[in-house]
Amino acid sequence: MQALRIAVFLFFATLCNAAAAQPLYSIAMHGDPALPADFKHFPYVNPDVKKGGRINYGVVGTFDNLNPFILKSMRTTARGMWDPEYGNLVYDSLMVRSSDEPFTLYGLLAQTVEWDDSRSYIQFNLNPKAKWSDGQPVTPDDVIFTFQLLRDKGRPNFSKPLKTVSKIEKVGEHSVLIHFNEEADRETPLIVAMFPILPKHVIDVDSFERTTLDIPVGSGPYRVKSIDPGLRIVFESDPNYWGKDLPSKIGFDNYDEIAVNYFLQDTALFESFKKGDIDIYPDGSPGHWRQAYNFPAVDSGAVVKETFTPKKPSGMLGFVFNTRRPIFADKKVREGLTLAFDFEWLNRSLFSSAYTRTQSYWQNSDLSSFGVAADARELTMLGPIKDRIDPDVLDGSYKLPVSNGSGRDRSILRETVKLLKEAGYTIQGEKMVDKTGRQLSFEILTQNPEQERLAFPYRRSLALLGIAVTIRTVDDSQYQLRTSNYDYDMLIKSYPSSLSPGIEQVGRWGSVAAKTPGYNNFAGVADPDLDTLIDHFLTAHSSDDFRDAVRSFDRFLISGYYVVPLYHIAQQWVARRSHIGHPDTLPLYGYYLPTWWDASAQK
Repeated sequence: MQALRIAVFLFFATLCNAAAAQPLYSIAMHGDPALPADFKHFPYVNPDVKKGGRINYGVVGTFDNLNPFILKSMRTTARGMWDPEYGNLVYDSLMVRSSDEPFTLYGLLAQTVEWDDSRSYIQFNLNPKAKWSDGQPVTPDDVIFTFQLLRDKGRPNFSKPLKTVSKIEKVGEHSVLIHFNEEADRETPLIVAMFPILPKHVIDVDSFERTTLDIPVGSGPYRVKSIDPGLRIVFESDPNYWGKDLPSKIGFDNYDEIAVNYFLQDTALFESFKKGDIDIYPDGSPGHWRQAYNFPAVDSGAVVKETFTPKKPSGMLGFVFNTRRPIFADKKVREGLTLAFDFEWLNRSLFSSAYTRTQSYWQNSDLSSFGVAADARELTMLGPIKDRIDPDVLDGSYKLPVSNGSGRDRSILRETVKLLKEAGYTIQGEKMVDKTGRQLSFEILTQNPEQERLAFPYRRSLALLGIAVTIRTVDDSQYQLRTSNYDYDMLIKSYPSSLSPGIEQVGRWGSVAAKTPGYNNFAGVADPDLDTLIDHFLTAHSSDDFRDAVRSFDRFLISGYYVVPLYHIAQQWVARRSHIGHPDTLPLYGYYLPTWWDASAQK
């Protein structure tokens, strides 16, 4: 009887292993893909759109590089090469993410994939039709070459995940099998599935880390047509693009030409939009959105204002403390300075009360801890780390103070003084000083007039307490250099959030990123407990475990006072020239420019 039970167990184990190795058309971080295997296109595209025409985008900044995969000049690489907003125009990835699901991938260069339940490996089965723009086929050797190259010479967001690969090998004529080591997590296979694949036959490994303006060979829907360094880059549609009929590409890449134009200031960009030289202007300012569109093109209908309401979480915009600086090492100092910011005055005086105060990194979603008490399940997950989370954050009663809107609410300012006193500061001679008599002072690094506009009232509030604040606005190249090297006291940054946070949080909050230039750990946090909390949601199996893990992470960030929270708004505002069209269906994460088109091309 025992032998029979063993035989039955082995039989079913064999079936399970065989099922795990079946080729999959799609993979999801949690749960199952929303679309069936025979899906024809994503639900948020227009599958019948007539392609053609052109689009003119505008951005603030400059560029000196066409290689988006290296650390050098990574913040001055031409937009569109590998771009979450405009699309990956030149290079294809193995799989592509759906904008209508939290984290689900569908086939692109990889026609199907195979993996096991523990995600210890993933096999990519390449589409035999995949080709480079010079006509050469995309091969398993290209995949292996790319992963080794990006592991050794790529930017940290590429190199770090690839260091979890223990072995990579070619399988048959069209497949690549990747094994992961113990440092990988459940998200890692999905992350590498979204990496670009580069052509082995044209890349010089020795010069890969240098900036370049040489026209690259890619496998994507566009090729670089022309370059005006620092000012303009133009992409042209590849008529022989191999993937144009794939379900994951139907309704995308609808222009014959895409131009990205660069401006020194946003005011110049907007003026260009008003004249008709730029076709789309995403607007993030309530005052500007309400007051700046009184020009003839709006009256005639040549410019259309539209509001979109996505279902994504709020993210976090705020003043970021660089905790590498000794003045911000004490949590009491950060907490006190956070309370001193008068959001109510700012919102009423500058934005006609259009904004909502942000209280959580995932506000407006089920992943947020705001207003939610940690239940027994989450407390167990937190373990002893729960003792480092503020009690009101843990029980869901936390809320930032609401001022009287005067810009000098005495009760709140008194609380700030109390917290600073606990950190060793006192007011002497109208100055907030430490035990040595040194005044509490710091610099806010800003990038543009809009950021200055936020910093000025904050400086005024802090001056009431004898705190000296300098505001320094620098040009884009200097700003990128200083932020890449973490050379600032405080700056204003946005932390976008998704319904499937993952490895990007390591770059924002992980200990290694705090000490490595080029990451996005702007706050300089290096905390083993925070690393543990990140690991919790990276390794979560069930949706419930994942939700609780993100909530715990959210609570820790809030309790740490690493950012002075600003505001958010539920809508997305976009002004466009009337000939630019878009699908009727809005995806989960909001409007998606790669699915828009030039309606004048259909006439």
